[in-house]
Amino acid sequence: MQNPVIILGADKLGTTALDIFNSNNVIVYCFLDDNQKLQQEEVNNVAVMSNTEDGEFLKLIGKKCDVFVAVEDTAARKGLIKMLKTEHEVVPVNAIHKFSAVSENAWMGHGIMVGAGAIINNNAKIGDNCIINSRALVDTKAEVGNFVEIGAGAIINADVVIEEGAFIGSGAVVVSGVKIGKNARVGAGSVVVADVAAKATVFGNPAAPIK
Repeated sequence: MQNPVIILGADKLGTTALDIFNSNNVIVYCFLDDNQKLQQEEVNNVAVMSNTEDGEFLKLIGKKCDVFVAVEDTAARKGLIKMLKTEHEVVPVNAIHKFSAVSENAWMGHGIMVGAGAIINNNAKIGDNCIINSRALVDTKAEVGNFVEIGAGAIINADVVIEEGAFIGSGAVVVSGVKIGKNARVGAGSVVVADVAAKATVFGNPAAPIK
């Protein structure tokens, strides 16, 4: 039985993580969130006990509790993960929904969220702290870098490479062999048939850069 989990972040990403842990009968001990309006409230029947810097709760991590970082802002999420590594010598656990399908031959890092109905096929590689939303598909031998977010229903075909920090919008399709550069963004519903440069934003069918 997995240890109880403390979730850092009680907004949309946090409630999704809670649903995922509930699907696996994992107890969520509490939320920590920096929004004072949420503190001492309950979110989906789990208390928001304090902020993400509260040492009394953070000292439980790695001893009595595991942790998952579900803060919406990527920069803030990176900061919290760095703090957990350097000050507490822990990394976030994975949150993989019971009703997702992850191949035994897929490679998974840590701190990954995989939503309901998502599919990670054989020999796919998912880096650390990625968000794979509901019903997304990451196909055979696709490589997904750290801190990548893949929107609901998106299709990442075989042999695609997505570099660190990229965002793939809901329902987008990235065809086989395409490379998505670091911190690039692909708009919802787009069909990507050619490589996307680092930091570029593309949209449409076929996807084209937005200037």
